[in-house]
Amino acid sequence: MPNFIFLGAINLMLAVILGAFGAHGLKSRVGAEQLGWWHTGTEYHVYHGLGLLLIGLMLAQRNPALDGARNAGWLLQLGIVIFCGTLYAMTLGAPRWFGAITPIGGLAFIVGWGWLACAVYKVNA
Repeated sequence: MPNFIFLGAINLMLAVILGAFGAHGLKSRVGAEQLGWWHTGTEYHVYHGLGLLLIGLMLAQRNPALDGARNAGWLLQLGIVIFCGTLYAMTLGAPRWFGAITPIGGLAFIVGWGWLACAVYKVNA
């Protein structure tokens, strides 16, 4: 099973690569709206990649009370794939109806952060 520090690092690397591609490779090829989608995707990719690193560091403490954080990590990873992925895909020409899928990724982010909050709360209660 992948380590969340590893997943976080891979996601952050991808976010930097995709951000640079958006800034330099797409700037003259897509419109302002599409470039905005790409920017939003990379921004959320970074935030949630950092969240994966945080979860990985928490799990590295080997505190069984923090095991609930693992589910939060998978939800953040799912959110990255769905939320950011649909924004990247639409920028690159996927149909606009992909935008209807994007909120599912946002919901995964929200539930993931909530799950992490509950896991940490239980440890400190």
